[in-house]
Amino acid sequence: MKRKIETALRSWKEKTAGRKPLLISGARQVGKTYTIRQFGKHAYENTVYVNLENNPDIAALFDGEIEPSRLIKYLEAVMQCRILPNQTLLFFDEIQNCPRAVTALKYFCEDAPQYHVIAAGSLLGVAINREEFSFPVGKVETLQMYPLDFEEFLYAAGETALISMISEAFTLMQPLPELFHRKALERYLDYLIVGGMPAVVQAFIEENSYISASILQKEILHNYTADMAKYASASETVKIRACYSSIPAQLAKENKKFQYKVVQRGGNASLFGPSLDWLKQAGTILKCRRITEGKEPIAAYEDLSAFKIYMSDVGLLVSASGMSYQTILSGMPNSFMGAVTENYVAQQLASKDYPLFYWTKNNSQAELDFVLQKGNEIYAIEVKKGEKVKSRSLGIFSKSYTPAKVIRLSSKNFGQSGDISAIPLYAVFCL
Repeated sequence: MKRKIETALRSWKEKTAGRKPLLISGARQVGKTYTIRQFGKHAYENTVYVNLENNPDIAALFDGEIEPSRLIKYLEAVMQCRILPNQTLLFFDEIQNCPRAVTALKYFCEDAPQYHVIAAGSLLGVAINREEFSFPVGKVETLQMYPLDFEEFLYAAGETALISMISEAFTLMQPLPELFHRKALERYLDYLIVGGMPAVVQAFIEENSYISASILQKEILHNYTADMAKYASASETVKIRACYSSIPAQLAKENKKFQYKVVQRGGNASLFGPSLDWLKQAGTILKCRRITEGKEPIAAYEDLSAFKIYMSDVGLLVSASGMSYQTILSGMPNSFMGAVTENYVAQQLASKDYPLFYWTKNNSQAELDFVLQKGNEIYAIEVKKGEKVKSRSLGIFSKSYTPAKVIRLSSKNFGQSGDISAIPLYAVFCL
């Protein structure tokens, strides 16, 4: 599978000065291990792969001195493979299981920058918050990895020509021929059901079966739940699971603002706030924060008491909610499709490293789904699940703040209406 993070990996390798160890985080099963090992296979003479979760004997090497020359000598002996500067990729996987290995990255940066070191962890954000962790601030380069976005999904499905056509139509802001517009919409609906978890995508493409994809989605959701028990106390696990399980119900409300009382009667931020933080650090949710003004810098106008929570993968949301595939594929009227569509857009924007914000005014009488900042420019984005695109909120926001770009996402083809750019939902990856 072609992953966009490969470009960043190549840029990291090619640095001639100032290269630091690379630390890659992301939710479990988003493809970190596979992508890094494939990168090592094609970009280096050899890769030394060290899994610190299922190799306790190797993890024990870090209990002593963590000076790079000692570690390299011992790792060569254990792995029976030379680790050569600039020729070998040294890959520490599941590094969250070995706090001293994280600390060792600092010394690779300071004392042995000639070695190319990548570390990855599925619950790295959770583990780093533990007291025993000494994080090497300023001594590592970090990247966040997400599930496949829709463009990567199309690549995996062999739809490279369709990607080119969508990108060209976006650049020219001209409609796609109707045949290809419909094809792109069909693939978009596939993506809503399948999502972007690599194993799920592979099963769907190889077997052409939503059922095969669903089986793997349920397995991933089960593994996420198991991780909650593994990396949190018993009392914390109950609250974390309750928050995660409440997401479909939170998004089904007309007002999609996250409400603690939906998790549990009498729930509040002091009771469940740390649980949401845990889920965010684990990479399993996306947080979209409310702003009160559409001005630059938008983060300065955040309302800390109001936010929405989306799942990190739209396919997992569909699976967890139990929404039928027939409803999605047939276009039958369904209020939850609005939530699914928003979750999809949030996932695509987050994968491009945009911080997520939404805007409301007058107690949510007007609400804009997403507001982005690029440089000093503000983008206003309205999301519609189908072809009915009438909305007063986008007009109110535009009149109040005059954003640089006004975008309406829907099932309609590309077009321009006044200052509003009409962009099909399948083309969010072009933004």
